Amino acid sequence: QVQLVESGGGLVQAGGSLRLSCAASGRTFSRYAMAWFRQAPGKEREFVAAISWSGVSTNYADSVKGRFTIHRDNAKTTVYLQMNSLKPEDTAVYYCAAGDYFRSSHTEYRYWGQGTQVTVSS
Repeated sequence: QVQLVESGGGLVQAGGSLRLSCAASGRTFSRYAMAWFRQAPGKEREFVAAISWSGVSTNYADSVKGRFTIHRDNAKTTVYLQMNSLKPEDTAVYYCAAGDYFRSSHTEYRYWGQGTQVTVSS
């Protein structure tokens, strides 16, 4: 069992930056692939970024490539999402997820946080 708690969301102007954090409980954190998804009002949940258990492999949605960076600190059982050059279309609730496989489909992830709101103003 893994419990995930996101933080770091907020209101930022277009072009600004935010760093999201996801703190995980449990000693098995390093066994899981981790990912960030987001969901805007009226839209389906979409993949943002994923990182393998070791941190060696990463994957990004095309819409965030070059702007967002995912990384993890297994000693701190925390995964981060650094978001730069934010756009209004990045506005959404951002969710952290843990799963057994390094995938981009939300169905592959078993554990989810409660989400943190990111709002980008134009």
